[in-house]
Amino acid sequence: MAKKKNGGKVLKIIPLGGLGQIGMNITAFEYGNSIVVVDCGLAFPEDDMLGIDLVIPDITYLMDNADKVEGFVITHGHEDHIGALPYVLKQLNVPVYATKLTTALIEGKLKEHGISEIVSKRVVSAGETITLGAFKVEFIRTNHSIADACALAITSPVGTVVHTGDFKVDYTPVFGDAIDLQRFAELGRKGVLALMCDSTNAERPGFTNSEKTVGKTIDALFSEHEDSRIIVSTFASNVDRVQQIINAAYRHNRKVVVEGRSMVNIIQTATELGYIDVHENTLIDIEDLKNYPDRKTVIITTGSQGETMAALNRIANSTHKLLQIKPGDTVIFSSNPIPGNEKAVARLINELSMKGADVVFQDAHVSGHACQEEIKLIYTLVKPQYAIPVHGEYKHLKAQAAIARELGIAKENIILTSVGKVIAINKKGVRITEEVQTGAVFVDGLGVGDVGNVVIRDRQALAEDGILMAVMTLERGTNTVVAGPDIVTRGFIYVKESDDIMEEARDVVLTAIDKIQVRNITDWGKMKSIIKDALSSYVWKKMKRRPMIMPIIMEIDN
Repeated sequence: MAKKKNGGKVLKIIPLGGLGQIGMNITAFEYGNSIVVVDCGLAFPEDDMLGIDLVIPDITYLMDNADKVEGFVITHGHEDHIGALPYVLKQLNVPVYATKLTTALIEGKLKEHGISEIVSKRVVSAGETITLGAFKVEFIRTNHSIADACALAITSPVGTVVHTGDFKVDYTPVFGDAIDLQRFAELGRKGVLALMCDSTNAERPGFTNSEKTVGKTIDALFSEHEDSRIIVSTFASNVDRVQQIINAAYRHNRKVVVEGRSMVNIIQTATELGYIDVHENTLIDIEDLKNYPDRKTVIITTGSQGETMAALNRIANSTHKLLQIKPGDTVIFSSNPIPGNEKAVARLINELSMKGADVVFQDAHVSGHACQEEIKLIYTLVKPQYAIPVHGEYKHLKAQAAIARELGIAKENIILTSVGKVIAINKKGVRITEEVQTGAVFVDGLGVGDVGNVVIRDRQALAEDGILMAVMTLERGTNTVVAGPDIVTRGFIYVKESDDIMEEARDVVLTAIDKIQVRNITDWGKMKSIIKDALSSYVWKKMKRRPMIMPIIMEIDN
């Protein structure tokens, strides 16, 4: 397809997700006839998104400019950066560029969706530069809570933008090399137009501890609980954490079971690629647990965020087919609750404790995100002309803006923006020029985008007040009641103990039908509206509730 002619000399940076929220990270970079998209993540539903499984970004802008899109470049393999790819690539099939482990995780998702064969994927190594249209994109090694994470140096004719992705500065990583601070400094000496830096921990002073410190804590916990079965719950994607748990189990002569679909998939992929080294005969199948005493076993599982269907929750609630909590078990939460998950995690901890488990949920985790001193280090090395805080809620972005000001960046050169706002940068300066369509697309089962805000509002109404249906059969022409009205409710009242209310509601419907007959109304829409208004008024006066009311009218010939 021919490229659109556009001789603009402005670099546009368009956040399509990931600003003012945790998750759903996706940003478009546009210069002339070229668009490069950084990351394509999902978000998990809020409490009020009833029945929704996942939330993915609205890519209307990319679809409207599909002939310009050169490809997706991915910083790392977490769900909030790759999770939307299978849904988006079905609409916009362009190449995907990522490091080895990230590509393998993306490949697994594309296979599940049956599109792996039709999507072009290219494995890129840290230090490598690729050319995409008007852009050159360099992958720079960083550290995070998943291996193979990279920052990106995105160079256009206007200048270079450094996008950190999610990162921390870890001088002693479990796997691979430390962050390439030298390359950040080299870019800074050459001149960097803008820095888009991870803001997740921008409110936290100091440095984030090395991942290796968790290994020491886990080893100490294994020694402290040597007489009990140990269950460790962590993020499936935290390959380095799983490696340290396996190492501790080996040192303490324990067998390891990996449980939870996402955990099994990621560990299998990481092991095949050499990102996890498992000592021979350490891993066993879950069915073989019975062959070993509890004190000689470790179970690594998903569910550290209190997810209802995750393995740990099912184990705690005795709904898991093969595992149950026993008195004396030690359960280690090797993660912190993501904002919004605190209640679910607290419920899970209480449930485990009531079943007799010893629950450890402190000091067994370190963050994968940079704290204030690490953010200062990157700014000092990169020396950007403009600061564009990314990744986090508005309070996180504002905290990073304060850091940038402290380091001497002028207030007018710090861009605090929101999803959909187009940042235009050229040699003359920076400005917000327009706003493009963005938003959340809901994934419910196999449906993508077929559940909108109206459906969500209906679900909320049903959840809060239930539904009341009035079912009747009328004679065509006369509107005489032939059968009914029958009152049917769900989630509104317990019918067997509410005969009087049901009978009164039935009388209200009959009275409404009398009015319809007197006024000789034959339009079904008007008839339903009159019945609905009458029932709504009755229920509110009687019970101060507002259930969803649905008149159902059938018609027969006389």
